[in-house]
Amino acid sequence: MNNILEEAKALQGVIVKDRRYLHQNAELGMDLPKTTAYVLARLKEMGYDPKLITDSAIVALAGGKKPGKTFLIRADMDALPIAEENDLEYKSKTKNMHACGHDAHTAMLLGAAQLLKNHEDEIGGTVKLMFQPGEEQLAGAKAMIKAGVLENPKVDAAAMIHIFSGMPVPSGTLIVPEGGYITSSGDAFHIDIKGKGGHGSMPNKSVDPLNIASHIYIDLQDIIAREMAPDSTAVITVGQMHGGNAANIIPDTAFMEGSIRAFDSTEREFMKNRVVEIANSVASTFGATVNVEYTMECPSVYNNPGLYDQIVKINRELLGKDNIKGFDAVYPGGKMTGSEDFGYMSEKVPSIMMVLGGGSPEEGYPYPQHHPKINFNEDVFYLGSAVYANTAIEWLKINK
Repeated sequence: MNNILEEAKALQGVIVKDRRYLHQNAELGMDLPKTTAYVLARLKEMGYDPKLITDSAIVALAGGKKPGKTFLIRADMDALPIAEENDLEYKSKTKNMHACGHDAHTAMLLGAAQLLKNHEDEIGGTVKLMFQPGEEQLAGAKAMIKAGVLENPKVDAAAMIHIFSGMPVPSGTLIVPEGGYITSSGDAFHIDIKGKGGHGSMPNKSVDPLNIASHIYIDLQDIIAREMAPDSTAVITVGQMHGGNAANIIPDTAFMEGSIRAFDSTEREFMKNRVVEIANSVASTFGATVNVEYTMECPSVYNNPGLYDQIVKINRELLGKDNIKGFDAVYPGGKMTGSEDFGYMSEKVPSIMMVLGGGSPEEGYPYPQHHPKINFNEDVFYLGSAVYANTAIEWLKINK
């Protein structure tokens, strides 16, 4: 496989073309009709027989001509509800934007699919290609697992690549986080508050849900400030609060939504319980009622230590020792407080999350993920395809 980098580089133009189409046609969530149709068509062009196993979720198999294990490589395909502010020839045509790099992930996996097809006779087992919707909702991986992505054939290990921009590493650097929990869990909550509406001039006749929401908001912050250990890495964020529609009316209801991030499972459960307890106690104090619902619950990504050792060795041989870094190169302490629904995968099979440097501020890429002006250095996309394909092939060789 010494030539796989050169083969991938020869595909660079195609990978960029794929990425730009996906970028222009950014779609959201679990329903990605244009994206799905494009990926299916591209895979069929290469000679695959891809399957749609659930909403916009695609699986294809490479290899299988020789006995062996199954290695899964995954890319996510959904975008964000962000209006793009870049002035690019391939600027998004929709009201959505690939501001997290999922268009690049999908294009790189398509490039890897071509490399794997070119070397299909050499694959000692099976490589399963997983094209996933709904990562931004932290829902797609769970849905694909439920739909059987880990079966037929049974998956023995899995890997993903996430491209980053605005990080202090040169473009093309491959970051492989060490074994252990590397992303936070992600839990989203919705709190409905039921008070008693009335005239703004007579607040004593009402039970103001906006006042109650304000008290809940402040008390939730005290969970982190006063109930968690100082060395804890945990976050509670309230992202929206809504209620009322006029300056002189106290509304009947209000609601608020937020998220919890944690690395420790005990702390995670503690915070989830405290959100419910605080919301109920504050509401009771003011004579209102609340209902707390957890609308999303995603586990942390766990990089399997044994798989980590193998992946680092494989990619040092491909890219050179100096081009492989640890997660502390971009995140102090080697952990990311963001969430990634590949965590569902890492609960089921030995898994590894890798990161590809896609542009630093010094190189003219100052904006981070989810920013309306983020962009990525397209010159490194072929490296992602090479890493995907080579990792799968070489892992199967050493794990017969």
